[in-house]
Amino acid sequence: MKGLPESFVSQLHIDRLGGKEPVVALARLSDHLFRCTVTFELDAEVRQDDWQLRLTPAFAPAFHWAPHLAPTDRHVMDQHCFRSPALIAQEGERTLILIPDLDLLTADSPARWYMDLDAQRNVLTLGMSESRPEEHVLFVRRPGACYPAGSVRIGFYLMAFDDAGVAANPWRPALDFLWRRWGGPAYRAGAPETAPPGRYVERVYDWAFKHWQHAVWQEFDLDGKRVGACVFIVDASQSPNYAGPYDEREPRSIWNQAWFSSLRSAQGMYRRARETGDDALLRRARLAKELALSAPQRGGWFPAVIATEMERVLVDGIEVNRSKGWDEAFWGNSNRNPQRAWTAGGTFREAPYHILDMSWTALMMLRWHEELERDERLLAYARSYAEALLGAQDEDGFFPAWLDQETLRPLPELAQSPETSVSVAFLLALYRTEPDPRYKAAAVKAMNAVLADIVPTGRWEDFETYWSCCTYGAEDLPGRQVARNGMYKQCNLSMFWTADALYACYKATGERRYLAAGERCLDELLMTQASWQPPYIYVEALGGFGVMNADGEWNDARQSLFAELILLYGLELEREEYVERGIAALKASFVMMYAPENPKTKRQWEAAFPFFGEEDYGFMMENYGHGGETGPDGLGMGRFTIFDWGNGAAAEAYLRIRDRLGDALKQKYGIAL
Repeated sequence: MKGLPESFVSQLHIDRLGGKEPVVALARLSDHLFRCTVTFELDAEVRQDDWQLRLTPAFAPAFHWAPHLAPTDRHVMDQHCFRSPALIAQEGERTLILIPDLDLLTADSPARWYMDLDAQRNVLTLGMSESRPEEHVLFVRRPGACYPAGSVRIGFYLMAFDDAGVAANPWRPALDFLWRRWGGPAYRAGAPETAPPGRYVERVYDWAFKHWQHAVWQEFDLDGKRVGACVFIVDASQSPNYAGPYDEREPRSIWNQAWFSSLRSAQGMYRRARETGDDALLRRARLAKELALSAPQRGGWFPAVIATEMERVLVDGIEVNRSKGWDEAFWGNSNRNPQRAWTAGGTFREAPYHILDMSWTALMMLRWHEELERDERLLAYARSYAEALLGAQDEDGFFPAWLDQETLRPLPELAQSPETSVSVAFLLALYRTEPDPRYKAAAVKAMNAVLADIVPTGRWEDFETYWSCCTYGAEDLPGRQVARNGMYKQCNLSMFWTADALYACYKATGERRYLAAGERCLDELLMTQASWQPPYIYVEALGGFGVMNADGEWNDARQSLFAELILLYGLELEREEYVERGIAALKASFVMMYAPENPKTKRQWEAAFPFFGEEDYGFMMENYGHGGETGPDGLGMGRFTIFDWGNGAAAEAYLRIRDRLGDALKQKYGIAL
C-alpha cells in the first residue's frame, strides 16, 4: 500500500464491509510511526460474520510475538486479551510492530476486535468478529457480528525499525508508545482509582483475623510445636453472611510454594505488627515461620504443602467438602505437576518434590533472616537446602524442575527451563550472607544457561504453563512452538523470575549485560500488563497483569509480586515509565478487594454474591475475567480468596516496598507511600 515503507510491508489487504469499499487514511507521524484508519459509511445495517485487514511483511520473520495464541485458522486473539496489544515480526535488525488504535476501540465499536498472527503464511491480521472462549482459554470466531447504519471505524499504528537496539528488545518501543499514548496520561489522572494502600492493609487483616478468622486462620500443634498460618483457599460460601452450609473448595492446606507462600505473606504480617505494636499479629507471623521450619528435610530437600484429610458429608441435605482437622495432617507437595495434575485429581501425597518451590521458600527464609529478625535456624535450613541444590545442577547449568518423591531422581519434564532462575536468585541471596564462591559460580552458570537457551526464543514454560487450570498443550507442546503463531505457550511467572535473577546477577557481578538482558525480560513481562482501561473491563484495570498467552485473567494477584521488581529497574535505569508502571501494579494489587473503597468492584461483587456485607470487606478474588468473559452484571468475578495469592500477598508487597523503596521513590519522584 502506498505510503507504507516498502522494505517492511509488501501488502495490506482490507476487506469490504457489506459490499462497501473502505475509506483509508494513512498518516506518517514520525520516521518510524504510521497511523492507518479504515472507515466504512454504511447506508443500512450490515450483518457480516468476519472482517479483516491483513498485513504481509516484506521479509521472512525469524521471531514473532503476539499477546495470545491462535493455533488454528478457527482461533482468534480476542480483544479480551488486549492488555498491551501488539503484533511483532522481526528478522535481523528489521522489526515491525502493529498496535490496534485503542481510541477507536474505546469509542463503542459495534463488533469485537481481534488480532491474529499466522507465522506460517507471514500474515498479521486485525479483524472484527464475534467470538467465544473455548477450552481454557483460547478464542474462536462465532457468527453474529452486526454493524448499524452509519460510520464504522477501525485502525492501527505501525512501527518500523531497522535498528540493532530495537531488535535486541522489540517490546521497548511498543511499551513506550502504549504508555505515552494511553497508560501514562491515565495514570497521572489517578488510574487505577484506588484508596491509599494503607487502608486496604487494614481491611486485609481485619478480614483475615476478625470477620473470617473461623475459616482463614489455622493454628495447631505439630510434633510438639505450636504452628499456624492462613489457609490456602476459602470459598464465598464460608462468608459469615452466607445462610447455607459452607463448602471447602480444595483440601484444607497451607502452602509454601512459588505461588502460594505463607512465609511471604507472614512477612507482611510481621511488618504490620512491628509498626502497630500488634502482639497478636506478631505471634501469628512467627507461628507461620515455625511452620515453614517444621517441613522435614530429606538430604536438604523438603515438602511444600501440609494438608488435612478431607471427606464428603451431608449438611442440611447438601453434600459438601469438609476437613477432618489438623490432627490428621500430612506433608506433601503441590498437585500442580505433570505426574497427576490438579485438574486430573492429583494429590499432595504423591506429588514430586518441586525445586522451584523449595528455592522460593528458602529465598523467603533468607529475606526473613536478613530483613526482619536474625534467626540462625532459617540460615541453617537454607544452607542445608543449598548443598542439595548444588548437587542437582546439570552439566549445562540448569536445575531440574521436579524430583521423583521416592528415588529423588529428576523427572524429564522441564528438566531445562526458566524455573532455574529462582534457584539463581536464592543462591545469590545466600552468597550475600555467606560468600561461599560455589554459590555464586553455580548461580552465574545457571543464569548463562537461561540466557542462552530460554530468553532468545521466549521459551517461558513453567509448571503453570501446562499443569494448572490451563492445560492446553500439556501433552505435546512442552519444548515446542505453536507452529501457526511461531511462539511457545508462555507464562509470565518465568519472565519475572528471570528478570529478577538477572537483576541479582547484575548486582553480584557488576556486569551490565545482565542488566540489559533483565530489561528485555522485564519488557516482555510488561507486555502482559494492562496499559489502558478497556470499556469492556468493569473494574479498574490499568497496571494489572494477565498470566499467559492461553488464559483470560486480568488483575491477577501476581502483580503484587511483580511491582517491586518493576520499581527496582525503574530506579536503577532512572526510567519514569517503569516507576509509574510499578506503582500502577501495586495499586492494582488491591483493585479486586470487596470494599467500599473500590466502588466499581463492589458493585460487581454484589451482583455476583448478593449476600455479601460489611463482614466480607477484604475478600478478594485472585483475578478477574479468568474464563475469558466479562459483563456489567458480575460476569468475570470469581468465588474464592487465596490469602497468599491475593489480599495477604498484596499487603506484604505494599509494606515491603514502602520499607525498602519508600525513601528513594519520594526523593527521586515525589511518590509518597
